[in-house]
Amino acid sequence: MRNKENFAVAVRLPNGTIKVKKEKSTAFPKLFNVILIRGIVGLLYMLVDGMKALIWSSNQQLGKEEKLTNREIFFALAASLLFAVVFFVGLPFFSAHLIYSEGLWFNALDGVIRVLLFVLYVSLISHMKDVKTLFRYHGAEHMAIYCHEAKKRVTVQNVRQFEKEHHRCGTSFIFMVLLVSIILFSFISGPWWVKLLSRIVLLPVIVGISYELIKLGDRHRDNLLMKVFLAPGLWLQKITTRKPTDKQIQVAIASLQAVVR
Repeated sequence: MRNKENFAVAVRLPNGTIKVKKEKSTAFPKLFNVILIRGIVGLLYMLVDGMKALIWSSNQQLGKEEKLTNREIFFALAASLLFAVVFFVGLPFFSAHLIYSEGLWFNALDGVIRVLLFVLYVSLISHMKDVKTLFRYHGAEHMAIYCHEAKKRVTVQNVRQFEKEHHRCGTSFIFMVLLVSIILFSFISGPWWVKLLSRIVLLPVIVGISYELIKLGDRHRDNLLMKVFLAPGLWLQKITTRKPTDKQIQVAIASLQAVVR
């Protein structure tokens, strides 16, 4: 869990107890708190805190001899980044290029293939045992936040009353990035290498726009037009979130309370 001041991560240890780590959130300079820029910079800061939380929580499940080294973390991140670029940028681009080499249809097909690959990827990994557990914790996180936002006492029983899909979820944000990229890339023309390079270079711009759209949508979530606008991201969360167990909700509550207290 994270807000502007603090972030906390909670894990259930092998002995059954819950361990919580709380730190100050990485400072966000007010200079960057402007439309479009804040989404890009904010994402980078959240990634920094997120990696700290991920490494710490992973190490809690390992013995002293098994803890992840900086080198292992670096190569894992590098491999993940390479996979993402190849699978979600290169593969859709060249697949679309084989059918339509240029024009509006090429850009539209490239975007549609990218969305389909992402949905297929998420659907496939959702059947893995560890990922199922991860998605249950994801659901517990959302439900606990909903309970807090509703100003109810955050207990397992109260948290159970809320939905597991949340408008500000990272899944919805990623889906928004995919949709915005289809629109933005439709205006890019030139040789194939220019169009391919633009898929990477313009990512910060797409992130900034997507952040503002998610923020706007959440602020007006009761508006019918916004409900339609946000619906695809919420549908995708049907895959990336699952109903948690009581023990998993307890972990989410422990993390949330460490932040809001």
